[in-house]
Amino acid sequence: MGYVDADAHVIETEETWAWLADADKAHTPLVVTQTWGHEVLSEGRLTSEYWLMDNRVHAKDRNIGPDTSPESREMRDVGARLAHMDALGIDIQVLYPTVFLRPAVRTAAAELALTRAYNRWLADIWEQAPDRLRWVVMPSLLSLDGLRDEFAWAKDHGACGIFMRGLEWDRHISDPYFFPVYELAAELDMAVCIHSGTNSIIQHDFCLEDTSFSKFLQPGLGAFQSLLAKGVPGRFPDVRWGFVELSAQWLPYLHNDLKWRLLRTGKPAPDNFLEANNIYVACAVSDDVAYILNYAGEDHLMLGTDYGHNDQQSQIDAFALLRDRNDIAPEVVTKITEINPRVLYGF
Repeated sequence: MGYVDADAHVIETEETWAWLADADKAHTPLVVTQTWGHEVLSEGRLTSEYWLMDNRVHAKDRNIGPDTSPESREMRDVGARLAHMDALGIDIQVLYPTVFLRPAVRTAAAELALTRAYNRWLADIWEQAPDRLRWVVMPSLLSLDGLRDEFAWAKDHGACGIFMRGLEWDRHISDPYFFPVYELAAELDMAVCIHSGTNSIIQHDFCLEDTSFSKFLQPGLGAFQSLLAKGVPGRFPDVRWGFVELSAQWLPYLHNDLKWRLLRTGKPAPDNFLEANNIYVACAVSDDVAYILNYAGEDHLMLGTDYGHNDQQSQIDAFALLRDRNDIAPEVVTKITEINPRVLYGF
């Protein structure tokens, strides 16, 4: 069938915000340039550009994968992106954002305007390669009005999942506030995709000078534990849940944590939390996948390249590296790289 890259990215540019509705132009992000102060290097290159969005400042030219071309990662040349996918043996990529991995804005009006513009930019990209470039829709979660229409429109234009972070507007995603989102996911047959990142200004800015683990990984691991400890997936049995760009090495630890928490409260603990809750996790090639399979099983792991980025989860040749390992049976590699992500994303 061909590899499915369960986690690939787009890098937002000024073209992204050209899709803002006329009434929302006041929310257009500005590009600001650092002219003095502490210099920041990325891959030996001085970074100096930032987005100014709703009076919040975010690095624009950091975490850029040197193994991808600007035309490809910024989707200015979809043909170039497809050619690179061909060279990597990738049949389909599922596209995730970059700037929205952090709390990009402060207000409901800005969130609604910018997520709608982003979604229309991704829909235009999908229309240029509908069989190969799929994407997850950015929801406006500070106000849930209009979500059904936006999700239904996005699905008709190539979206295969709903993007969420472990914390959304300072709420755990196990909060009943988000149950209408999960009801729509079931109704529209769209996966709920929890990606590394946070949408809590308090948590993000508190950890600003700490490592990326504190800012971007901890919220996702906490979301997994919270959702299962509170039985949220069981309330929505038709929803498929994906955990992306968090690796999978933590699964044995949380399996043990959840097992004993549930048993102490008299609740049953399944042998396989992923299978019992319709959850899929994107592993990393640095994971001890053979060991993790004892907890995850063969049918609930995926693989992503983190295409376009340059961080601890990025591995542009992840599929070749996993294929060449001798500790995982070839048929299991096929499930991880081809079959399981197709089930999650509904291909």
